[in-house]
Amino acid sequence: MKKKDFVTLLMSVVGGLLFAFGMCMALLPEWNAMKPGIVLGVIGIVVLLITILVRRKMDGKPMIVFNGKVIATALIGIVGSLVFGAGLCLIMVWQMMIQGIIAGIIGLLLLLCLIPVCKGLK
Repeated sequence: MKKKDFVTLLMSVVGGLLFAFGMCMALLPEWNAMKPGIVLGVIGIVVLLITILVRRKMDGKPMIVFNGKVIATALIGIVGSLVFGAGLCLIMVWQMMIQGIIAGIIGLLLLLCLIPVCKGLK
């Protein structure tokens, strides 16, 4: 395993776990930890964003250049993730099965749209 792959793996796991635990703390009323959960989730997001910058630096690529494609890709990813997560919350927290499944499928389709946006169709 190359050094850059190991560093990316390590930082991604740490950031993902921090984000996941933070969201669990914030969204599960039984835990009664909304504010610490939000803080932990934000720390996880920051670690994941730093991972992107570190990986680009280790690949010898320039920092992220903001153009229309990058912004559209980020927006599709954010909206898709939020809709997918909202579907999961509808099912698990509020027991709204049909609405949750529909929202989850819509979010999943939005996330699947990222493949042709990022890689293109050949």
